[in-house]
Amino acid sequence: MRAFTPGCQAHHLPPYIEKFDELKKKGVDIVAVIASNDAWVMCAWGKVNKIHGDGILLMSDTKTFFSKEHAWQAGMGDRNGRWAMVIEKDGTISYAENEKDPRGVTVSGADAVLSKL
Repeated sequence: MRAFTPGCQAHHLPPYIEKFDELKKKGVDIVAVIASNDAWVMCAWGKVNKIHGDGILLMSDTKTFFSKEHAWQAGMGDRNGRWAMVIEKDGTISYAENEKDPRGVTVSGADAVLSKL
């Protein structure tokens, strides 16, 4: 995942912003978005998308450590793949899916996550 790319900017992040209240109603406290951009780009991405500390965190992973740990890179150099994970309050993972096509937004999208909550 990279900020401002067409898939992320148009199809991945906006539904999480738009459906954040629905996610909260189902028990979600925080939506953490991890991308391989630096913190400055992530900050700008948040401003462009009008994210203001409302439970959506945009986090930088410039070395893609998190995705590499789970073998969820995008396959295009040091880029995070597009994936979603639900971590419960007790630390267990109740949902974890990675897009097979790094351009797709199916199993990692807000609707897919909502359907599993």
